Amino acid sequence: MSDPKSYTSIHYHQYLQLDKLLDAQDLMSEKAGQPAHDEMLFIIVHQVYELWFKEIIHDMGSVRDLFAKGAIDERNLGLAISRLNRVIEIQKLLVQQILVMETMTPLDFLDFRHHLFPASGFQSYQFRQVEAMLGLQSKQRLTYNQKPYHIVFEEDQKKVLDNLEEHGTIFSAIEKWLERTPFLDFGDFNFLSSYKDAVMRMMASERSAIKEAPLLSEESKAMRLEILQNNEDYIMAVLDPDQHQAMREEGKLRLSYQATIAALLINLYRDEPILHQPFILLQKLSEIDEGLTAWRTRHAQMVLRMLGRKMGTGGSSGHDYLAATAAKHSIFSDFHNISTLLIPRSELPVLPQTVRDNLNFHYSVQS
Repeated sequence: MSDPKSYTSIHYHQYLQLDKLLDAQDLMSEKAGQPAHDEMLFIIVHQVYELWFKEIIHDMGSVRDLFAKGAIDERNLGLAISRLNRVIEIQKLLVQQILVMETMTPLDFLDFRHHLFPASGFQSYQFRQVEAMLGLQSKQRLTYNQKPYHIVFEEDQKKVLDNLEEHGTIFSAIEKWLERTPFLDFGDFNFLSSYKDAVMRMMASERSAIKEAPLLSEESKAMRLEILQNNEDYIMAVLDPDQHQAMREEGKLRLSYQATIAALLINLYRDEPILHQPFILLQKLSEIDEGLTAWRTRHAQMVLRMLGRKMGTGGSSGHDYLAATAAKHSIFSDFHNISTLLIPRSELPVLPQTVRDNLNFHYSVQS
């Protein structure tokens, strides 16, 4: 007979440590003898942001660790997808919180803004952890007043951020996982060669359609043919190992050649049972990237509404800096670029039955 479970006795108030939590709103305007009603809202919204950042770090760290172990089975893949999906839902809340913040008017904000100097959202250590853990590189970042982004942190915090960037990113873990994809070697079936042939057939068909279109002017035809040729050149460059590496060195691509080919195969043959969850995983990472961009963009719009072109309290250019980070600080853009390489299902090379068997789930019944 097993021992009964051991239960603890704890009060709701104690479990959530509400004394600490609800006593953590220290209004600077009240201390200065000029109480500003909306400073409470400002503090609480940002404290909630930090709590959600803590949960994001908790979930993403577990996903990174799952992939860092090497081989990953289907159960862990499903767990990773579930936790990444939770991050996506949290990101939606982060954007929604801006609507709550905007119930405060610009004049309401100016009642206490002068008490905030030099505090700034740039000093959010946890948000920088989120960025670094996902895989945002220092060389990719816009500079903070021409200085490294972590100049505002203590030395031990800088070391954590540097270590995350060097050894602890989800981008790196996923890249290595893709490079280990076993489905790229199909024996007699050469996926890449078959795919390139399909691309050339599709391009030839589109080229003929443009040339024969009666409603297009010669100028319009020439423009469309040039765009089509540029697309074909890009695809072939990405699929060539040497050109791919050159594009990585130029900063146009980041994902390794082997990982890119694996991601392409997963996207093209996503309906095959074994590739369905890997496809969803890549989609979730792209959604997280999009969620960060959406939050940065919405944050920049809020700052423009509240402050116009005023300088930020942390000394940045305010709105202009925030808007620029939304455009530049993408992490998984390589997965978006895969869409450029996709071809219609009707054009996909037909997989030999032996290959399809390898991409299916096998069940055996023993008598």
